[in-house]
Amino acid sequence: MNSFEFFSPTKVIFGKGVEQRVGKEIKAWGGTRVLVHFGGGSVKRSGLLDRVEASLKEAGLYYVLLGGAQPNPHLALVHEGIQLCRKEKIDFILAVGGGSAMDSAKGIALGVPYDGEVWDFYDRKANPVTALPHCNIPTLAASGSETSDSSVITNEDGWLKKGYSTPFNRPKFTLMNPELLYTLPPYQTACGIVDIMMHTLDRYFSYGGVNEMTDSIAEALLRNVIHYGPICMEQPENFEARSEIMWAGSLSHNHLTGLGKPGDWSPHQLEHELGGKFDVAHGAGLAAIWGAWAYHVYKADVSRFVRYAQNVWGIQQGDATPEETAVKGIEATRNFFHSLGMPITVAEMLGRRMTDEEIEDLTIKATWYDRRTLGNLMVLDKDEIRKVYQESNVEKM
Repeated sequence: MNSFEFFSPTKVIFGKGVEQRVGKEIKAWGGTRVLVHFGGGSVKRSGLLDRVEASLKEAGLYYVLLGGAQPNPHLALVHEGIQLCRKEKIDFILAVGGGSAMDSAKGIALGVPYDGEVWDFYDRKANPVTALPHCNIPTLAASGSETSDSSVITNEDGWLKKGYSTPFNRPKFTLMNPELLYTLPPYQTACGIVDIMMHTLDRYFSYGGVNEMTDSIAEALLRNVIHYGPICMEQPENFEARSEIMWAGSLSHNHLTGLGKPGDWSPHQLEHELGGKFDVAHGAGLAAIWGAWAYHVYKADVSRFVRYAQNVWGIQQGDATPEETAVKGIEATRNFFHSLGMPITVAEMLGRRMTDEEIEDLTIKATWYDRRTLGNLMVLDKDEIRKVYQESNVEKM
């Protein structure tokens, strides 16, 4: 097994009604003045925000509200949150919602004690030395942000979408109640299922040899999501299915499914540009780009894709060549995404083909204006990145 470091300090409190413990938990961590950050009206309509406020009041905590988190969370809202926290002398942040609220809250937590522009962290111009403590109540199984060290923010100046990972992004605790997922629209559930799978796939398809324990955990998680994901779609109030998917979302992005490997992450980086430019849902963008990427790179490690086809999808090689078996695994993945109602090409997602100018803009932004390449299973330079976008720019593959 290859060397690795594993650090996952977030306390997980999982089960029915756990959101009502939030006030006591924040107080136990030393919080006294809380920013409650959330998205739209669903948190209010469901009564969740009322329960959160009641818990904070019962614990004797002062709090202020900041709504407005949206998919592909914007830097402007992070700035607003930073100023509000400074004005109100906030010492603890609570995110209530999906990955957007959690990622935005992390950006706020990083920015409050920092004298400079918080975008410096995402643009790799500075590293944080401290941050406000934060926690969350997730209402969507998708991003894994409830236990991860990452945050993704979109800068409206140029529509640049960038992620940043640091131990300071680790929440102190998360309160995970699968019942909070019952009212999710099918589309959001499907986007979440794709995102969960991709957090493991982007780790699984990476150089570094075989770490059998890690690989087996990754394969089991993927099989679990493939089994329970459709049940969530068909039976939205199935507690068992929602529980399995919610826990898989956290495990998929706390590094457990990729220990001993650097990860590739090309599909995520390619999608970040799609999300930044076209403001599409992250899961939909991942489903749309993954097939083109997989077809573009699978010959760099055919055996890896064969193992995936066999151990995740149960595809037996038989008389087929390794290449044919690898392709069957890719197709099984794309067909599964499609069965959830997800697009499997960018042109399908947008309802039109991208222009050459749009592809060139995506390409140069993906390289951070010629500052980086993508991936490691197959390293993608600017020309290769452009080809993947072009290969995804069809109605059908």
